[in-house]
Amino acid sequence: MKDVLVIQGGWPDHHPREFATIVRDHLTTTGADVEVHDSLAVLDDAESLSRYDLIVPIWTMGELTDVQERNLLRAVEAGAGLAGWHGGMGDAFRPNLNYKLMVGGQFVAHPGNFRRYQVRISDRDDPISAGLGDFEITSEQYYLHVDPSNEVLAETTFSGDDLPWIDGVVMPVAWKRRWGLGKVFYLALGHEVSEFEIPEVWTMVTRGLVWASR
Repeated sequence: MKDVLVIQGGWPDHHPREFATIVRDHLTTTGADVEVHDSLAVLDDAESLSRYDLIVPIWTMGELTDVQERNLLRAVEAGAGLAGWHGGMGDAFRPNLNYKLMVGGQFVAHPGNFRRYQVRISDRDDPISAGLGDFEITSEQYYLHVDPSNEVLAETTFSGDDLPWIDGVVMPVAWKRRWGLGKVFYLALGHEVSEFEIPEVWTMVTRGLVWASR
């Protein structure tokens, strides 16, 4: 990848500025030219968006204008990659249904808030998850509404301790998909910056960014 756009903002408790710094510093070491914007206004210019190889939204909640949503979808459809994690991508721009369609899912709850749970690697051959083993994490266990066409890379199972009727529900934790010529990667982990210190989490994030890029 050469040109990367990181958009950080939205709900501050998901630490957008800190995550943006981590991603910028990492991708810069790979030779990428990374721009970090703290305004959605960067999405107003369709021509400028077309030059990015990768777009990383770190913007929990918020809302895109019709023009911004259309420009973002068209940029990915034309070949720009889209990659992100947790609420910064999976709970971004709640009113924008077409954005959710492109991402392939939307956060709806995390029953029990923070809990210890297992993440299972469901595709051990994919380049994003190859060589990784199952692991445990203490974080929010995201309950998502997901697109059945996603290529699921990792998953978790709900215990039903808080909502008995979801006992045994298997939920994707990481997936990839296509949007036109563009590639989309999402990881539900990453509420706290410290989660990126878990080797399996960091590996999926960094590989996912590379895979999604043009």
